[in-house]
Amino acid sequence: MTDSATLRQHARHIFQAGLKAVDPAASIERTLRRQDDRLMIGDHCFDLNRFGRIYVVAIGKAAARMAQTVEPILGDALTAGLAITKDEHGLPLDRIELREASHPVPDERGVQAAQEVMALLSDTRNDDLVLCLMSGGGSALLPCPVDGVTLADKGELTRQLLACGADIAEINSLRKHLSRLKGGGLARQAAPATVVSLILSDVVGDPLDVIASGPTVPDSSTFSEAWNSLEHHGLLETVPSSIRSYLQQGCEGSIPDTPKPGDALFDKVTNHLIGTNRMAVEAAAQKARSLGYQTLILSTTITGETRDVAMMHGALAREIHQTGQPISRPACLLSGGETTVTLTGHGKGGRNQEFALAAAPEIAGLEGTLVLCGGTDGTDGPTDAAGALADGETLQRSRALGLDLQQALDGHDAYPFFAALDDLLMTGPTGTNVMDLRLVLVA
Repeated sequence: MTDSATLRQHARHIFQAGLKAVDPAASIERTLRRQDDRLMIGDHCFDLNRFGRIYVVAIGKAAARMAQTVEPILGDALTAGLAITKDEHGLPLDRIELREASHPVPDERGVQAAQEVMALLSDTRNDDLVLCLMSGGGSALLPCPVDGVTLADKGELTRQLLACGADIAEINSLRKHLSRLKGGGLARQAAPATVVSLILSDVVGDPLDVIASGPTVPDSSTFSEAWNSLEHHGLLETVPSSIRSYLQQGCEGSIPDTPKPGDALFDKVTNHLIGTNRMAVEAAAQKARSLGYQTLILSTTITGETRDVAMMHGALAREIHQTGQPISRPACLLSGGETTVTLTGHGKGGRNQEFALAAAPEIAGLEGTLVLCGGTDGTDGPTDAAGALADGETLQRSRALGLDLQQALDGHDAYPFFAALDDLLMTGPTGTNVMDLRLVLVA
């Protein structure tokens, strides 16, 4: 029987293997190489001698790490660059300027940084190369409202959309049509230069037009669809008048729509997906096998309410104990994706800590059983923890300390609960972001 300490060690090693596979440096170095005056990006080969200038624009939680990796590869061929990342995610850079801004709620620092991107790309020529490094969080970190619309206006729109239950497609359509850089806007700003984007995905299914709101990807939605979404939800009279006026002008054709599939400007744009949740989960599975576990990947596209998903994982752990299905012991179940928490209290935690909290009663009393759930960016909700661990003794240990698990779950207060048990998963900012990684070990 594997003891509790060894099980915890194995779980952490498996999680770290997943992180390593999507480390921005490793992901970029798999895709971007330089040999003398040739730059290889995926299957494309670029002659550096034909480019007058090379610019780098890095956006997202992994922006600093990605920019730091690209600088020595480009070397003296790099003309200038700008990286925008989340507070406390910055790293030392040489020739690329670094800006930090607020996430997940955009702020004026982000607006200023986005304007700097606009200025950097304002005079690009046909023989220039713009290398874009995109990662999760880019949408909030690149706020560039259209003329006449303020950041506060967009914030109020988002609040109303969330309150009325608008789906993500509707929110994205409106977000793109009210931004100068989202929905292909950055590619438009960089034209006629050649644009190459290297992208780390933090979105289930990896749709390129959704990651960071698709700054270099065609937008298939229209002004009319954005307008109809407001009309459908009864928001035309409640949203800021600046937004209503701008969308109306777009519907009338007096403002150009976002660039669409087939637009000639995308003839010189390529987008490369270099890191995904699937890559992280598969690497974690490989590590689990090397440690002797029978391993099964459940899915990398799991969404839904966190505690429901946690109960399902707990049920599978019980099934393994009782029947040896869907895999026999020693077993490692893995899943990825991104769940959600419907908040009803004011506790401290995040979806990954809540997952472990909700799973704990489901595996209570199961010997040699452990659950780990962590965000690959190292930050779970508004906390400094990546997630948490729970095992078959978590419920018993918490009671001995006078902790009330159900009360913590009802109040979404997982952080202090696991802090008391010393079972928070602490990684610090990882420099990457490909959603969540969950695992169940049954020794």
